[in-house]
Amino acid sequence: MPDLTEKAPAAAASSPLKFTRKVRLDRIGSATSPARLGPIAEISEDVAAEEGAIVVFRAHGERKVYGEIELPSGRMSKVVTGNILAGVLGARQALHGYMGEVPKAVKEGDMLSLLNIGGVCGVYTSASKQMGAPIPLEVLGQVIRNGKPLNIKDFALPPSDAISPQGPPLLLVLGTCMNAGKTYAAGEVIRLISHSGIRVAAGKLSGVAALKDILTMQDNGAISVSSFLHCGLPSTVNAKDLASVARSVITELERSDPELIVLELGDGVIGGYNLGSILDDQSILRRTRARILCANDLVGAWGGINFLRDKQHVPQIISGPVTDNSVGTSYITREMHIPCANARNEPIQLAQLVADVCGFKVEIKE
Repeated sequence: MPDLTEKAPAAAASSPLKFTRKVRLDRIGSATSPARLGPIAEISEDVAAEEGAIVVFRAHGERKVYGEIELPSGRMSKVVTGNILAGVLGARQALHGYMGEVPKAVKEGDMLSLLNIGGVCGVYTSASKQMGAPIPLEVLGQVIRNGKPLNIKDFALPPSDAISPQGPPLLLVLGTCMNAGKTYAAGEVIRLISHSGIRVAAGKLSGVAALKDILTMQDNGAISVSSFLHCGLPSTVNAKDLASVARSVITELERSDPELIVLELGDGVIGGYNLGSILDDQSILRRTRARILCANDLVGAWGGINFLRDKQHVPQIISGPVTDNSVGTSYITREMHIPCANARNEPIQLAQLVADVCGFKVEIKE
């Protein structure tokens, strides 16, 4: 199917763009959502090799694993060979997923890869062995609007130098690794505390861009949601000061007048997504009232607790697969002296622990 639908007027003589054309998009990755793209996009053959650049590709394959893309609506859509899709240049460092980086140079016709469901695209470098290679993508051009190449950073929330010490308490949901149950735990806490009448806002501060986690928070009752994507980042791999991003997200969430702000830090406390600057930020530390650490096993729980203790962020609650039965919970409560609550089996207990630590005098019920 031809992608050329209409010739666009040539750019002004002062513009460096060589020429533009219009294409119809079959798929729009959710990582582009700050730009609010429509089904027709104007593109230029000139492509900036910059993190956050919004680029149009043609898919050259299909996959069973990571074979779908998340649309700005949150709906998943299968990517098939020949699809014209919009994504964002970015990096990823997923222990159980793909690794990739922003290309140092890029031009029309180059081949990149789909690195995540949100449409973050880049140079594929490695993957978990069971996954295979990602979908190859042919670069068609960069999206243009009003003569200007688009980048999601053009739509970023304003920076925030500090957050007020008088704002609502913060709950940090941390993990020892991806797939440790952070989003599920955050969702259950939001759902049950919201049922008690407390206004909860929620955000995601690190990871690789997609909407599914903050949409889960919204579905569970969060009155407002935001993430690092809304700060112009396709991922936090290359973020030099993630604390500034966290403060911007918190400031944005405070506009909804919440009584509690739940913040998920994607990936693990040790990893490639730069969580350290968030944990080191004193204005965030002063506001943090509670921390849930989700762990897969006892070694991870022990290491995560001690790592966070050095950062003055000792978790008040342990959750995740390590709490699936008494093997983990008995050791943690006996040796580490931290209460446990499994988000799937004991969601009311988990939410009650959070409410108690945060000073909310409520009884959590279904």
